[in-house]
Amino acid sequence: MKYTYLIINVLTIFFPVVLSFDKRVAFAKSWRFIWPGMALTGLLFLFWDVLFTVHGVWSFNNKYIIGLKFMGLPLEEILFFLTVPFACIFIYACLNYYIKWQLSNTIARVISNLLIGISITLLILNYTKLYTAVTFGLLAVLMILLLYYFRVDWLNRFYIAYVVSLIPFYIVNGLLTSIPVVLYNDAQNMGIRAGTIPFEDHFYSMALLLMNVGFFEYFKNRKKLTV
Repeated sequence: MKYTYLIINVLTIFFPVVLSFDKRVAFAKSWRFIWPGMALTGLLFLFWDVLFTVHGVWSFNNKYIIGLKFMGLPLEEILFFLTVPFACIFIYACLNYYIKWQLSNTIARVISNLLIGISITLLILNYTKLYTAVTFGLLAVLMILLLYYFRVDWLNRFYIAYVVSLIPFYIVNGLLTSIPVVLYNDAQNMGIRAGTIPFEDHFYSMALLLMNVGFFEYFKNRKKLTV
């Protein structure tokens, strides 16, 4: 039982690693563009993770972790911020290769503006709830920066990948919250759940993936410009 969270991490990354060597997508050749962004994003999210753990936003069931902790975080939780982004960037890369259809820039812009509006509204209405406030505050800032400052051109592809990533998201987070490996304090969130998964998790995951994909695209394009 103590290996439960570790096994979930391993299974999350197993197929993306194995299939990275497929000759068509050749995702393994893009690994070097992933690591810098994963490191930078991971540091930010681990900071919030430590803060959330200290303030009781969530806790970890000791029956399902091996017991090795850093700054109060189980080793498995730290690995989570590596395995999940890696798997989701793999999904993003595969969809970019196999699916040529994408959302129009106009639709992507509408979705982005809706996310900004919803995030700001939920932040204002739930500013006393730490998980809700941080999740939607961070998402709003990221969306504003990507849409209006950096003016990125990949959000139409990102939204498709995000919807597809919800399939493994519901499997992985469903296991973590139903076993439960991770226990949430509903006083720090809106108390709305999809099954056993807090509503905020969907957007916390989106913010995590936005940063990782953003850095992935940046380092990949920077390499093209130097070739």
